[in-house]
Amino acid sequence: MASVLVPLAQGCEEIEAVTIIDLLRRGGVEVVTAGLDERPVRASRGTVLVPDTTLDQVLDHAFDMIALPGGQPGADNLAADERLRRLLQRTAEREAYTAAICAAPRVLADAGLLHGRQATSFPGALDDRAVENLTYREQPVVTDGRVVTSRGPGTAMDFALHLLELLQGRAKRDAVEAALQRPPR
Repeated sequence: MASVLVPLAQGCEEIEAVTIIDLLRRGGVEVVTAGLDERPVRASRGTVLVPDTTLDQVLDHAFDMIALPGGQPGADNLAADERLRRLLQRTAEREAYTAAICAAPRVLADAGLLHGRQATSFPGALDDRAVENLTYREQPVVTDGRVVTSRGPGTAMDFALHLLELLQGRAKRDAVEAALQRPPR
């Protein structure tokens, strides 16, 4: 079974976090949510999320993907966490997936994972990051190798379904998407 880590930081965007967690679990992916500490996470709009575990407890686990929800100050809190930066780098070195939405692509940039890549983000989220040879795309979801980025809350469902397809295949994505009653593409 594919496994995904979703780190949850204080101030994360709840639509993005919950959509990633929910749709991947619907598709049979093992999703582990991890707080940066032991406290419940108060998301950007006040929703309280209770992580499954802490980041310290999963640092040695080899996940198939790390998926970062954005939001502010959530993305900045993720970017400031050196443990997460090292974990993202190790994940990329193993050629597993790293994914980020909204302001969270800045975390990938800070970890050196966007150099020479195509990516997207919430408008302006990468403007203050010096990313060598970044090709910025204004598309809902951008995949470049094993790095996946997306724009924001409005693209969260497209992002999560794309991640599901990468991990479980097109048929599983289609089945989950059909059950959601999404309009045909």
